[in-house]
Amino acid sequence: MNARILIIDDERLLRWSLRRKCQDWEYEVVEAESIEQGKTVWSEEQPDLVLLDVRLPDGSGVDLLRAMRQEHAAAQVVMITADPKVEDVKTALRLGAYDYLTKPIDFDELQLTISNALEVNKLRKQVNALQDEVRRVNGGMQVVGRSPQMRSIMDFVAKVAASEATAILIQGESGTGKDLIAQSLHAMSSRSEQAYVAVNCSAIPENLLEAELFGHEKGAFTDARTQKKGLFEMANGGTLFLDEIGELPLMLQSKLLRVLEDQSFRRLGGVKDLKVDVRIVAASNRNLEEAARSGQFRQDLFYRLMVIPIFIPPLRNRRDDILALANFFIEHYNVRFRKKIEGLTHEAEQLMLNYDWPGNVRELKNAIQRAMILEDSSRIRPTYLPFYHESGPLLTSNVAFPDQQQNSAITADSKTLPNGRQVPLWRIPSAGTSMEEVERVMVTQALSQTHGNQSQAARLLDISRDALRYKMKKFGLENGEAAQ
Repeated sequence: MNARILIIDDERLLRWSLRRKCQDWEYEVVEAESIEQGKTVWSEEQPDLVLLDVRLPDGSGVDLLRAMRQEHAAAQVVMITADPKVEDVKTALRLGAYDYLTKPIDFDELQLTISNALEVNKLRKQVNALQDEVRRVNGGMQVVGRSPQMRSIMDFVAKVAASEATAILIQGESGTGKDLIAQSLHAMSSRSEQAYVAVNCSAIPENLLEAELFGHEKGAFTDARTQKKGLFEMANGGTLFLDEIGELPLMLQSKLLRVLEDQSFRRLGGVKDLKVDVRIVAASNRNLEEAARSGQFRQDLFYRLMVIPIFIPPLRNRRDDILALANFFIEHYNVRFRKKIEGLTHEAEQLMLNYDWPGNVRELKNAIQRAMILEDSSRIRPTYLPFYHESGPLLTSNVAFPDQQQNSAITADSKTLPNGRQVPLWRIPSAGTSMEEVERVMVTQALSQTHGNQSQAARLLDISRDALRYKMKKFGLENGEAAQ
């Protein structure tokens, strides 16, 4: 749904030109020409942003802004004035107006201001939603767990959140919930009212990542038609979560180190330093210490982040959390799917407790979601768990490893579900294997199945094309050998 903008101004020609421009930029537009009319339209339409004239026939736009703030309206407000020196403008900014524009309106400036204000509004809504969820879950902690390991981790997280630390490193296998720890660090901190901004460093092409993080000035490169704020500026006062920081290019690692040390940076094409107050929470499933020793990650940045490290153990090492997580996700999907599943059968509980969960919490969540969709009784039965098989739990891939003997190959059976759908059931090779090798095989198989079409292979694996390219590079599959 497109953002809705309310224009409150008594000049009909100005309203007309503002409406036309905003509609050209694909925003919905509603109008008012006085404070009283503005109050009515604002109450009925609930706009995302208000363009509000300081001087109106029946009073000051500042009074309307004050009324909106007293009612905790979520809309961003941009003041319009013919004289930026008047005291009303200063008062409006103190009351929480996002910015002001002077007449005659510069439409390039207007477009940038609207875009930035709506982005801040979006981030604020995300923060509010996160805070509501965190308050609902576990007394303010979004991470579910009753094992001694997780209780100890969350005690530590609470202390770190209350501290003034500006750099925190979370490490753990993929799917262990590093993003949830980062969200909890933000939600339990004094920064919780400010923005929480998350970015996956491996999901953005390297040539775009710098501009995404630090922003750019108008004309900094060919397509830079307007100034753009980066994620650091959007997170100012709050938290920036850098997931998969081990994939950050070395050049950007040095710029990140500077932000950590000086809390300042420059936009692309900029000539002045910008100061920010940002807590950086970084996460990685790689061994960053080993990467630092091999020169793939800057040692000075590694040691700067390691001042406050948090390690999340895999789910297989904290089995007390398995059923607690399962019941939490059952409750979650009961609401989402409008179901009344009471829990797991005893057999399903035992199956889950005996499974090793190589995909950790993410795999458990997906398993419960799948079972909730298929189950039509009051409790989830083993039949609907994806790793269920009459002969025991199964796992990933139907491709034999080329460098292993048949008795250690990953093999697959198939199972027909009650709805007629056939699903593969994968067996762990008896000789054992690593998750990295399983991942390599799956990437190879996806590329082979799609005859080397990277977009189709990425869709099969449910990852982005950039993430697929990274994995191809990681496993030496860039020369097309996977499509053979």
